[in-house]
Amino acid sequence: MNAKRDTVVRYIDELEKVGGLKGTDIANIAQVSKATVSRWVNGAMKPRPHMQLILSDLHYIVGRLQEYYSADEIRIWLYARHPQLEGKRAIDIINEGESERVLNVLDRLDAEAYL
Repeated sequence: MNAKRDTVVRYIDELEKVGGLKGTDIANIAQVSKATVSRWVNGAMKPRPHMQLILSDLHYIVGRLQEYYSADEIRIWLYARHPQLEGKRAIDIINEGESERVLNVLDRLDAEAYL
């Protein structure tokens, strides 16, 4: 396995453990099949660059959320509609490549402007 695949596998593993996400959740967020996520984990294929960015952003956001929430709460937070995101779900915004909007909400959380 090369370094990129190792990183992808590590990210997926941490998303499952820290973020409470299952392979199906990761597939939904990345808009790929669960089998595709399994192929990434098994090293049978690597995600395209766009998917690598989504996984990287998701990993970073989950890491930030773990400062405040349990794994189950992180999963719910990612799937919930948020008023500070115009009623959209964080997972959809991450998939659209607009993770900065989610990070802005987390910055407000860091500043103790509770959500």
